[in-house]
Amino acid sequence: MPIGLALLVSADPVTIQQVSLALQELSISPDVCQEVPAAVGLLNRRKFDAVIVDLQLGEQSGLILDEVHLSPSNRTAVTFAISGSDAEGTAFRKRSEFVFERPLSTQSIRSALKPAYGLILRERRRYFRCPISIPITILRQSMPEVRCYSVNISEGGMAVSTFVPLSAGEPVQVQFTLPGHKILLAESRICWLKSGRLGVRFVSLSPESKSELQGWLSRKLEEALPEFVADKFRKAEDPSMYEERPVS
Repeated sequence: MPIGLALLVSADPVTIQQVSLALQELSISPDVCQEVPAAVGLLNRRKFDAVIVDLQLGEQSGLILDEVHLSPSNRTAVTFAISGSDAEGTAFRKRSEFVFERPLSTQSIRSALKPAYGLILRERRRYFRCPISIPITILRQSMPEVRCYSVNISEGGMAVSTFVPLSAGEPVQVQFTLPGHKILLAESRICWLKSGRLGVRFVSLSPESKSELQGWLSRKLEEALPEFVADKFRKAEDPSMYEERPVS
């Protein structure tokens, strides 16, 4: 499975091919878009771990970078600009965290991706949803508890299977036990409802519980990765790699 999804916005076929191949080598799936309005639409509908914008698109490239920073689901995505000269899109280069310099080559693309790879992996982990069915207890103030089962779980919350009617926005406590761990309790809120399912957003976990959940999800994500990517993932789990992002 790919470890992440990147939005690649460029109208140049050679650039698209070169960057796409480099991303696929790292098990990152490229979603290619050649038109700015279509790219903006995708940013409003999908979650991306990285966004790569070709500055040859001119002033419109700034619209995409602005949309990334404003997007609730993509504002933490790792951003790249593809630049051809010092004069080309200087202001837009500063809005991205990393830059691919033309003329592009396989080696130059790899060199630009290398320092960003750990950040992309971290972004992937933050939104990774692990399919799992475990017993869940939903505690409600002055109401009977709800016993149900999870559908999946992430750092930010979980989907559960239940036909008990709850209300969107309702504050609850969610109690669950990850395999091999002790009971975790999360202050939560119901965020969506569907037939037979509901979404729970974690509002607050203790530092110890948060660390346990993150560690468990990291191991589950690692198990699903190809071995060569899993090795990079293990190295990228060093917290010191994330202390600071580079400033353009």
